[in-house]
Amino acid sequence: MTGRKSVAARMYLKPYFVCAIIVYMKELIKHIKEGTFKPAYLLCGEEDYLKKIYKYKLKEAICGDDTMNFSYYQGKDIPVAEIIDLSRTMPFFAEKRLIMIEDCGLFKATSEEMAEAVKNAPDTTVFLFVESEVDKRNRLYKAVNDVGYVCEMKTQKESDLMSWCAKQFGAAGKKITQNDMTYFLNRVGTDMNNIYNESCKLIAYIGSADIIDREAIDAVIEPQPEDRVFDMINAMSEGNVDTVMKLYANLVELKEPPLKILALLGRQFAQLYAVNYMKSDGASNQEIAARLGIRPYFIGRYVAGASHYGAAELRRAMEDCVRVDNDIKTGRIEDKYAVELLVIRYTTGGSGNGRKGSERRT
Repeated sequence: MTGRKSVAARMYLKPYFVCAIIVYMKELIKHIKEGTFKPAYLLCGEEDYLKKIYKYKLKEAICGDDTMNFSYYQGKDIPVAEIIDLSRTMPFFAEKRLIMIEDCGLFKATSEEMAEAVKNAPDTTVFLFVESEVDKRNRLYKAVNDVGYVCEMKTQKESDLMSWCAKQFGAAGKKITQNDMTYFLNRVGTDMNNIYNESCKLIAYIGSADIIDREAIDAVIEPQPEDRVFDMINAMSEGNVDTVMKLYANLVELKEPPLKILALLGRQFAQLYAVNYMKSDGASNQEIAARLGIRPYFIGRYVAGASHYGAAELRRAMEDCVRVDNDIKTGRIEDKYAVELLVIRYTTGGSGNGRKGSERRT
């Protein structure tokens, strides 16, 4: 009995959080813990959740609730001259003055003045820039990189997201298996803001229970439009008209525009064609995922989906999506009707096994 219990316990992900999310930000974390700050920081990259968390951690560590020595600017029309003057002003009864600047665009444009201000900032001033897009050749970027610290918040790897999620669930006294965690991430995508919000919903939903399972995930998490379209393509390959039309109706009920649904169909067919081609050339799932930019925990679905179709049909499907898009945009056919015709055509064209071709792809 004891042996079985320990084996079962190992089936659940442990709430460890030592992954690359921490590793590549260890310098930033060290500054926060020790209270030793550089003259300038730049938080950039596509992961908004990490940028939001660490800009507040830096603010709290540098000036806390001190409003006298904290200034915040946002947008592309910030008063550069005013900010430069402020940066040269001594803080009021405090060690540091913090100037936070968000989405200013100066890391894509040119700002010689701001770059010089950063390089020549007094020891009592800290600049904190938060940007979505940067050009590493930019003068301001180089200035921050030279005298301060640049932290690029990238989209996280599957293993890192799993560890981070396990920590969120573990902190609430909840457990989840690796398979169910993969299913959960498959549903919510890779955006950490969305993962965090959906995790909170799951924790609230199961209440006093301590296990998060697939049934709870299905009850709480709505599939992403991309997932519904992928499921629709699989149902189309099986000739399952009822499922296809139900999924399409769900997308329409969710106010997804027919043109967006068509674009998602075209993108999924293109991905399946590329997977089909690479698989025929002997590529591994890992190689396919890396070359096509597919998240590792999605690749199994793509390989299985691609196996339902032959290359010729996938090519025709891509071409038909382009043709229907053109017909809609030139007013030849109404959008909702056009997309319905397309999905019905590919659903009633035979079973997935009947469609699968054996010709060499070119």
